[in-house]
Amino acid sequence: MKHHFLHYMDQVIQNRWNEVAFADYGEKKQYTHGEVAQQVERFHKLFRLMGIKEGDKIAIASRNCSNWVVSYMAILSYKAVAVTLLQDFKADDLARLIKHSDAKLLFVGPFVWRELQHQELPELEAIVSMDDYSFIHLAEPYKGNVEHVLTEKSTLTENTFFSVVKDGTIDLDSMALINYTSGSTGSPKGVMISHRSLSNNVENGQYILPVEPGQRVVSMLPLAHMFGQLADFLYPFSAGATIYYLTKTPTPSILLKAMADVKPYLVATVPLVIEKIHKKKLDPLLSKAVLKFCWYTPGIMNLIRGYVKKSLVKAFGGQVRYFLCGGAAMNPVVEKCLMDVNFPLSIGFGMTECGPLVSGLPPKYFKRRSCGAPVPGMEAKIDNPNEKGEGEILVRGENVMMGYYKNEEATRAAFTEDGWLRTGDLGYMDKKQNIFIRGRIKSMFLGASGQNIYPEEIEDKLNNQTGVAESVVVEREGKLIGLVFPDEDQTKNFSLDDLKKLMKENLKKLNDALPSYSRVHDIEIKDEPFEKTPKKSIKRFLYK
Repeated sequence: MKHHFLHYMDQVIQNRWNEVAFADYGEKKQYTHGEVAQQVERFHKLFRLMGIKEGDKIAIASRNCSNWVVSYMAILSYKAVAVTLLQDFKADDLARLIKHSDAKLLFVGPFVWRELQHQELPELEAIVSMDDYSFIHLAEPYKGNVEHVLTEKSTLTENTFFSVVKDGTIDLDSMALINYTSGSTGSPKGVMISHRSLSNNVENGQYILPVEPGQRVVSMLPLAHMFGQLADFLYPFSAGATIYYLTKTPTPSILLKAMADVKPYLVATVPLVIEKIHKKKLDPLLSKAVLKFCWYTPGIMNLIRGYVKKSLVKAFGGQVRYFLCGGAAMNPVVEKCLMDVNFPLSIGFGMTECGPLVSGLPPKYFKRRSCGAPVPGMEAKIDNPNEKGEGEILVRGENVMMGYYKNEEATRAAFTEDGWLRTGDLGYMDKKQNIFIRGRIKSMFLGASGQNIYPEEIEDKLNNQTGVAESVVVEREGKLIGLVFPDEDQTKNFSLDDLKKLMKENLKKLNDALPSYSRVHDIEIKDEPFEKTPKKSIKRFLYK
């Protein structure tokens, strides 16, 4: 690691003072780099007047927006600790986590605030609206003394920004933020991330997918999740990109319009987004017999694949040069299609506990079905590998968390005795250190003859069947059962009997493609989509 990430931000702000840094897509709100710096200065004055000290906790619970990232920058550059909370948490959980974090201030969006009351949070000295930076609540000692600060005219210039960086006063090993996990496997835990981890992640991001000043990014990932923080804020902003935040839920129509308007250079998303585009746009085309033949026919093959690539690039605005996927495994059929057409895809492996990056490679070095090799500053190994070289993936290095906040028991359980972090993922590594993930330890089943059965691999095949939108494979009384939520577009005119008949056919096709020990006994149709985390991972623990 060369520099603290605030060093890069300082340089970008100085060099691009009058250029747009952030904008809320479809709204009038935007910040130039100079306006970002001036707003950060106002918050620093507020924090000083309220007696906020180094290491004090300040929480953020809001939708994605420009004010979110400005608040975050103000907190970290002041050397306070940001507590980033997903607005999707239920009100009771949010209140509990705010109390658990020991937060003194709260930046909150209106959607969240409707479900909360400051009477429930007596420890908070101030609550600030994320919409307009007005005070929703202010403790008595500060009333009449601090309200003016956030509306003061700033005299800050491009030469007087992050003095804490220039003075070298930020301890890289101090805590930068507490990021509460999304709860895909149970109750959220407060992951303590250091300034060193964030800084190395920023440099790793630039290593994998280099971005240059003035290039555009559309942010669709939740900023309160580490993947969104890194890919849609920290690393592109540190490189001088202009970021457009989708302030509404990124439905396909909103997303496609935003892509067409902004024409982003970099797109970071979860596999679900591109899988839906593949299924709706490309799958009907590629399923035709003539195209299947042409796909592998020399001469015409390049023309067909070139057309598909052009269509994909156009769907994402026409100028996308890098496409980063993470948060979950990508469907292998979709991945193969993207790699066949030479789409600029990179799939990384990460976790909240690593801020988030563990592995990743630039698209030209990316190997199919892998998650790339460990990024600089990180290393990985396989714990107690079987005869196939498979075992739990362990990692260590600069990105690894400091531990779980106020949870020593969980912290001890997360690490081996010699300091390696347990990822909870099962997989293997090739000779070039590329990581291949088979599934989660908690979701793996043991076959009758001792074989490891990875439900994620079965689900990949099941999701490719006609009429299947998503699935979860569970074990009941020693038998594998496929829970399926149907594709509403493909089955909208189906009766229940038609749907059952289709799933019976899908079950036969599925089992024909599976080893005997991992065949599915039955398919159960679900009436509603599976409950998911904000990064769109299914909450598997809810389904039995």
